[in-house]
Amino acid sequence: MDPVKPIDHAVTAAQAGQTVPALLRELLPGTSWSRAKELVQSGRVRVDGSMVPDPATRVAAGSRIELRPDGPSLPRGPLAPDALVHFDADLVVVDKPAGLLTVPFAGERDTLITLTRTLLARREGEGRGPALRAVQRLDKETSGLVVFARSVPAERLLQEQFKEHSVLRRYLGLVHGAAESGSHETLLLADRGDGLRGSWGVFRRAKGEPPPTARRAVTHVQVVERLRGATLVACELETGRQHQIRIHLAEAGHPLLGERVYVRDYRGPVLPAPRPMLHAALLGFDHPRGGRPVRFEVPVPADFLAMLARLRG
Repeated sequence: MDPVKPIDHAVTAAQAGQTVPALLRELLPGTSWSRAKELVQSGRVRVDGSMVPDPATRVAAGSRIELRPDGPSLPRGPLAPDALVHFDADLVVVDKPAGLLTVPFAGERDTLITLTRTLLARREGEGRGPALRAVQRLDKETSGLVVFARSVPAERLLQEQFKEHSVLRRYLGLVHGAAESGSHETLLLADRGDGLRGSWGVFRRAKGEPPPTARRAVTHVQVVERLRGATLVACELETGRQHQIRIHLAEAGHPLLGERVYVRDYRGPVLPAPRPMLHAALLGFDHPRGGRPVRFEVPVPADFLAMLARLRG
Protein backbone atom coordinates (compact mmCIF):
# COMPACT_ATOMS: atom_id res chain seq x y z
CA MET A 1 0.00 0.00 0.00
CA ASP A 2 1.12 3.53 -0.66
CA PRO A 3 1.77 5.55 2.52
CA VAL A 4 -1.05 7.77 3.74
CA LYS A 5 -1.11 10.40 6.45
CA PRO A 6 -2.91 9.67 9.75
CA ILE A 7 -6.35 11.16 10.35
CA ASP A 8 -8.03 12.18 13.60
CA HIS A 9 -11.14 14.13 12.59
CA ALA A 10 -14.48 15.08 14.18
CA VAL A 11 -17.33 14.65 11.69
CA THR A 12 -19.13 17.93 11.00
CA ALA A 13 -22.89 18.33 10.48
CA ALA A 14 -22.27 18.87 6.75
CA GLN A 15 -20.36 15.57 6.54
CA ALA A 16 -22.91 13.49 8.47
CA GLY A 17 -24.51 10.66 6.51
CA GLN A 18 -21.53 9.99 4.25
CA THR A 19 -20.02 6.53 4.01
CA VAL A 20 -16.60 6.13 5.60
CA PRO A 21 -14.79 5.81 2.22
CA ALA A 22 -16.52 8.97 0.96
CA LEU A 23 -15.32 10.91 3.99
CA LEU A 24 -11.80 9.50 3.59
CA ARG A 25 -11.72 10.78 0.02
CA GLU A 26 -12.75 14.21 1.27
CA LEU A 27 -10.06 14.19 3.97
CA LEU A 28 -7.42 12.71 1.65
CA PRO A 29 -7.73 14.61 -1.65
CA GLY A 30 -6.78 12.53 -4.67
CA THR A 31 -7.67 9.19 -3.04
CA SER A 32 -9.56 6.82 -5.37
CA TRP A 33 -12.72 4.97 -4.37
CA SER A 34 -10.95 1.61 -4.52
CA ARG A 35 -8.11 2.90 -2.34
CA ALA A 36 -10.51 4.38 0.24
CA LYS A 37 -12.45 1.10 0.44
CA GLU A 38 -9.20 -0.84 0.74
CA LEU A 39 -8.17 1.29 3.72
CA VAL A 40 -11.50 0.58 5.43
CA GLN A 41 -11.45 -3.15 4.72
CA SER A 42 -7.87 -3.43 5.99
CA GLY A 43 -9.05 -2.50 9.49
CA ARG A 44 -7.07 0.73 9.67
CA VAL A 45 -10.10 3.01 10.12
CA ARG A 46 -11.94 3.49 13.40
CA VAL A 47 -15.09 5.45 14.17
CA ASP A 48 -15.45 6.47 17.82
CA GLY A 49 -12.76 3.96 18.73
CA SER A 50 -14.38 0.95 17.02
CA MET A 51 -12.94 -0.75 13.98
CA VAL A 52 -15.12 -0.26 10.89
CA PRO A 53 -14.42 -3.01 8.31
CA ASP A 54 -17.59 -2.37 6.27
CA PRO A 55 -17.29 0.36 3.59
CA ALA A 56 -21.08 0.90 3.70
CA THR A 57 -20.92 2.26 7.26
CA ARG A 58 -22.17 5.87 7.49
CA VAL A 59 -20.92 8.47 9.95
CA ALA A 60 -22.88 10.74 12.27
CA ALA A 61 -22.15 14.34 13.23
CA GLY A 62 -19.76 14.54 16.16
CA SER A 63 -18.27 11.07 15.60
CA ARG A 64 -14.50 10.86 15.52
CA ILE A 65 -12.90 9.12 12.56
CA GLU A 66 -9.33 7.88 12.85
CA LEU A 67 -7.02 6.46 10.20
CA ARG A 68 -4.00 4.51 11.35
CA PRO A 69 -1.73 4.06 8.33
CA ASP A 70 0.40 1.37 9.98
CA GLY A 71 -2.47 -0.87 11.14
CA PRO A 72 -3.72 -2.86 12.80
CA SER A 73 -5.09 -4.80 9.87
CA LEU A 74 -8.01 -7.19 10.21
CA PRO A 75 -7.09 -10.70 11.35
CA ARG A 76 -7.49 -13.34 8.68
CA GLY A 77 -7.14 -17.10 8.49
CA PRO A 78 -8.61 -19.91 10.59
CA LEU A 79 -10.90 -19.54 13.54
CA ALA A 80 -9.43 -19.03 16.98
CA PRO A 81 -9.30 -22.30 18.94
CA ASP A 82 -11.79 -21.02 21.51
CA ALA A 83 -14.39 -20.54 18.75
CA LEU A 84 -15.19 -24.24 19.21
CA VAL A 85 -17.69 -24.07 22.06
CA HIS A 86 -18.53 -27.79 21.96
CA PHE A 87 -17.97 -30.78 19.69
CA ASP A 88 -18.71 -34.49 19.84
CA ALA A 89 -19.41 -37.33 17.40
CA ASP A 90 -22.79 -35.87 16.40
CA LEU A 91 -22.47 -32.10 16.30
CA VAL A 92 -20.29 -29.04 16.76
CA VAL A 93 -21.27 -25.68 18.25
CA VAL A 94 -19.24 -22.66 17.09
CA ASP A 95 -19.04 -19.03 18.17
CA LYS A 96 -19.20 -17.26 14.80
CA PRO A 97 -17.35 -13.96 14.44
CA ALA A 98 -19.09 -11.11 12.63
CA GLY A 99 -18.15 -10.63 8.99
CA LEU A 100 -18.08 -14.33 8.13
CA LEU A 101 -20.65 -16.18 6.03
CA THR A 102 -22.04 -19.34 7.62
CA VAL A 103 -21.87 -21.39 4.40
CA PRO A 104 -20.31 -20.71 0.97
CA PHE A 105 -22.12 -18.33 -1.37
CA ALA A 106 -21.10 -16.82 -4.71
CA GLY A 107 -17.61 -18.28 -4.63
CA GLU A 108 -16.76 -17.25 -1.04
CA ARG A 109 -14.12 -19.68 0.25
CA ASP A 110 -13.41 -18.71 3.86
CA THR A 111 -16.74 -19.39 5.56
CA LEU A 112 -17.67 -20.59 9.02
CA ILE A 113 -18.34 -24.15 7.90
CA THR A 114 -15.04 -24.51 6.02
CA LEU A 115 -12.95 -22.91 8.77
CA THR A 116 -14.69 -25.05 11.39
CA ARG A 117 -13.76 -28.18 9.44
CA THR A 118 -10.12 -27.09 9.44
CA LEU A 119 -10.15 -26.36 13.16
CA LEU A 120 -11.82 -29.68 13.96
CA ALA A 121 -9.26 -31.56 11.88
CA ARG A 122 -6.47 -29.96 13.91
CA ARG A 123 -8.17 -30.73 17.22
CA GLU A 124 -8.99 -34.32 16.35
CA GLY A 125 -5.78 -35.11 14.46
CA GLU A 126 -7.42 -35.86 11.12
CA GLY A 127 -5.67 -35.11 7.88
CA ARG A 128 -8.90 -33.99 6.23
CA GLY A 129 -11.64 -31.90 7.75
CA PRO A 130 -14.72 -33.87 8.87
CA ALA A 131 -18.04 -33.56 7.05
CA LEU A 132 -20.33 -30.89 8.48
CA ARG A 133 -23.99 -30.24 7.67
CA ALA A 134 -25.61 -26.85 8.12
CA VAL A 135 -28.94 -26.87 9.98
CA GLN A 136 -29.12 -23.12 10.67
CA ARG A 137 -27.52 -19.90 9.45
CA LEU A 138 -26.68 -16.50 10.86
CA ASP A 139 -26.43 -13.33 8.78
CA LYS A 140 -22.87 -12.50 7.77
CA GLU A 141 -22.60 -9.54 10.18
CA THR A 142 -24.30 -11.34 13.11
CA SER A 143 -22.01 -12.92 15.69
CA GLY A 144 -22.71 -15.82 18.00
CA LEU A 145 -23.71 -19.45 18.27
CA VAL A 146 -24.20 -21.80 15.32
CA VAL A 147 -24.65 -25.58 15.42
CA PHE A 148 -23.53 -27.95 12.64
CA ALA A 149 -24.46 -31.63 12.40
CA ARG A 150 -21.75 -34.25 11.80
CA SER A 151 -23.97 -37.07 10.56
CA VAL A 152 -27.15 -37.50 8.54
CA PRO A 153 -29.20 -38.75 11.56
CA ALA A 154 -28.04 -35.79 13.67
CA GLU A 155 -28.85 -33.41 10.83
CA ARG A 156 -32.36 -34.80 10.52
CA LEU A 157 -33.10 -34.64 14.25
CA LEU A 158 -31.77 -31.08 14.59
CA GLN A 159 -33.69 -29.94 11.51
CA GLU A 160 -36.89 -31.34 13.03
CA GLN A 161 -36.36 -29.27 16.18
CA PHE A 162 -35.78 -26.09 14.18
CA LYS A 163 -38.87 -26.85 12.10
CA GLU A 164 -40.97 -27.41 15.23
CA HIS A 165 -39.60 -24.15 16.79
CA SER A 166 -38.45 -26.03 19.89
CA VAL A 167 -34.87 -24.72 19.74
CA LEU A 168 -34.07 -21.98 22.28
CA ARG A 169 -32.46 -19.03 20.48
CA ARG A 170 -31.78 -15.84 22.37
CA TYR A 171 -30.06 -12.83 20.83
CA LEU A 172 -28.73 -9.61 22.31
CA GLY A 173 -29.18 -6.45 20.26
CA LEU A 174 -28.48 -2.75 20.51
CA VAL A 175 -31.34 -0.72 19.07
CA HIS A 176 -32.04 2.96 18.47
CA GLY A 177 -34.23 4.83 20.91
CA ALA A 178 -36.22 3.71 23.95
CA ALA A 179 -37.53 0.29 22.97
CA GLU A 180 -40.22 -1.51 24.97
CA SER A 181 -40.62 -5.14 25.94
CA GLY A 182 -43.24 -7.04 23.99
CA SER A 183 -43.98 -9.67 21.37
CA HIS A 184 -44.12 -9.11 17.61
CA GLU A 185 -46.19 -11.49 15.49
CA THR A 186 -46.50 -10.75 11.77
CA LEU A 187 -46.62 -12.43 8.38
CA LEU A 188 -43.31 -11.88 6.62
CA LEU A 189 -43.02 -11.34 2.88
CA ALA A 190 -39.94 -11.55 0.67
CA ASP A 191 -41.02 -8.21 -0.86
CA ARG A 192 -43.17 -5.81 1.14
CA GLY A 193 -43.72 -3.68 -1.96
CA ASP A 194 -40.45 -1.77 -2.36
CA GLY A 195 -37.99 -4.63 -2.78
CA LEU A 196 -37.34 -5.15 0.94
CA ARG A 197 -38.45 -8.01 3.16
CA GLY A 198 -41.14 -6.94 5.58
CA SER A 199 -44.42 -7.70 7.30
CA TRP A 200 -47.66 -7.93 5.37
CA GLY A 201 -49.80 -4.84 5.96
CA VAL A 202 -47.06 -2.69 7.52
CA PHE A 203 -45.42 -0.93 4.57
CA ARG A 204 -48.63 -1.00 2.54
CA ARG A 205 -52.11 -1.29 3.98
CA ALA A 206 -53.35 -4.86 3.81
CA LYS A 207 -56.05 -5.61 1.26
CA GLY A 208 -57.84 -8.94 1.14
CA GLU A 209 -56.16 -12.13 2.26
CA PRO A 210 -52.39 -12.41 2.75
CA PRO A 211 -50.50 -13.99 -0.15
CA PRO A 212 -49.66 -17.71 0.12
CA THR A 213 -45.95 -16.84 0.38
CA ALA A 214 -46.44 -14.96 3.68
CA ARG A 215 -44.84 -16.75 6.62
CA ARG A 216 -45.75 -16.38 10.31
CA ALA A 217 -42.95 -14.84 12.37
CA VAL A 218 -42.88 -14.31 16.13
CA THR A 219 -40.18 -12.47 18.09
CA HIS A 220 -40.28 -11.84 21.85
CA VAL A 221 -38.34 -8.73 22.93
CA GLN A 222 -37.28 -7.87 26.48
CA VAL A 223 -35.55 -4.67 27.57
CA VAL A 224 -32.26 -5.44 29.33
CA GLU A 225 -30.76 -1.97 29.82
CA ARG A 226 -31.55 1.65 28.97
CA LEU A 227 -28.64 3.47 27.34
CA ARG A 228 -27.89 6.91 25.91
CA GLY A 229 -30.12 7.13 22.84
CA ALA A 230 -30.35 3.36 22.62
CA THR A 231 -31.58 0.20 24.36
CA LEU A 232 -29.97 -3.17 24.98
CA VAL A 233 -32.60 -5.83 24.27
CA ALA A 234 -32.85 -9.61 24.39
CA CYS A 235 -34.76 -11.21 21.52
CA GLU A 236 -36.08 -14.76 21.71
CA LEU A 237 -37.21 -16.43 18.52
CA GLU A 238 -40.39 -18.46 18.38
CA THR A 239 -39.93 -18.83 14.62
CA GLY A 240 -36.80 -18.39 12.54
CA ARG A 241 -37.49 -16.48 9.34
CA GLN A 242 -34.78 -14.70 7.40
CA HIS A 243 -33.94 -11.30 8.94
CA GLN A 244 -36.88 -11.73 11.34
CA ILE A 245 -35.36 -9.92 14.32
CA ARG A 246 -34.01 -7.07 12.22
CA ILE A 247 -37.37 -6.55 10.53
CA HIS A 248 -39.47 -6.70 13.68
CA LEU A 249 -37.22 -4.28 15.56
CA ALA A 250 -37.18 -1.84 12.64
CA GLU A 251 -40.96 -2.01 12.18
CA ALA A 252 -41.36 -1.26 15.89
CA GLY A 253 -39.41 1.96 15.30
CA HIS A 254 -36.15 0.75 16.84
CA PRO A 255 -33.77 -0.56 14.18
CA LEU A 256 -30.50 -2.12 15.24
CA LEU A 257 -27.49 0.13 15.55
CA GLY A 258 -25.48 -0.41 12.40
CA GLU A 259 -28.53 -1.54 10.41
CA ARG A 260 -28.12 -0.67 6.73
CA VAL A 261 -31.12 -2.40 5.13
CA TYR A 262 -34.15 -2.07 7.42
CA VAL A 263 -33.51 1.52 8.40
CA ARG A 264 -35.16 3.21 5.42
CA ASP A 265 -38.27 4.25 7.40
CA TYR A 266 -36.42 5.41 10.52
CA ARG A 267 -36.47 9.19 11.03
CA GLY A 268 -34.62 9.55 14.33
CA PRO A 269 -30.93 10.32 14.90
CA VAL A 270 -28.75 7.49 13.59
CA LEU A 271 -26.03 6.22 15.93
CA PRO A 272 -22.98 4.90 14.03
CA ALA A 273 -21.89 1.29 14.54
CA PRO A 274 -19.44 -0.95 12.67
CA ARG A 275 -22.13 -3.55 11.87
CA PRO A 276 -25.70 -4.43 12.81
CA MET A 277 -25.33 -4.93 16.57
CA LEU A 278 -26.86 -8.39 16.92
CA HIS A 279 -25.34 -11.37 18.75
CA ALA A 280 -26.68 -14.92 19.08
CA ALA A 281 -25.88 -15.37 22.77
CA LEU A 282 -27.75 -18.53 23.75
CA LEU A 283 -28.63 -21.76 21.95
CA GLY A 284 -30.49 -24.70 23.48
CA PHE A 285 -31.86 -27.94 22.01
CA ASP A 286 -32.23 -31.66 22.65
CA HIS A 287 -29.08 -33.54 21.77
CA PRO A 288 -29.70 -35.82 18.76
CA ARG A 289 -28.10 -38.75 20.60
CA GLY A 290 -30.34 -39.64 23.52
CA GLY A 291 -32.42 -36.46 23.57
CA ARG A 292 -30.86 -34.85 26.64
CA PRO A 293 -31.31 -31.05 26.81
CA VAL A 294 -28.13 -29.09 26.10
CA ARG A 295 -27.60 -25.36 26.35
CA PHE A 296 -24.72 -23.14 25.25
CA GLU A 297 -24.04 -19.48 25.95
CA VAL A 298 -21.28 -17.10 24.81
CA PRO A 299 -20.55 -13.47 25.77
CA VAL A 300 -20.82 -10.61 23.30
CA PRO A 301 -17.68 -9.88 21.23
CA ALA A 302 -15.30 -6.94 21.60
CA ASP A 303 -17.05 -4.64 19.10
CA PHE A 304 -20.36 -5.11 20.91
CA LEU A 305 -18.71 -4.41 24.26
CA ALA A 306 -17.12 -1.26 22.87
CA MET A 307 -20.49 0.02 21.70
CA LEU A 308 -22.01 -0.72 25.11
CA ALA A 309 -19.22 1.21 26.82
CA ARG A 310 -19.79 4.24 24.56
CA LEU A 311 -23.54 4.20 25.16
CA ARG A 312 -23.14 3.88 28.92
CA GLY A 313 -20.44 6.54 29.18
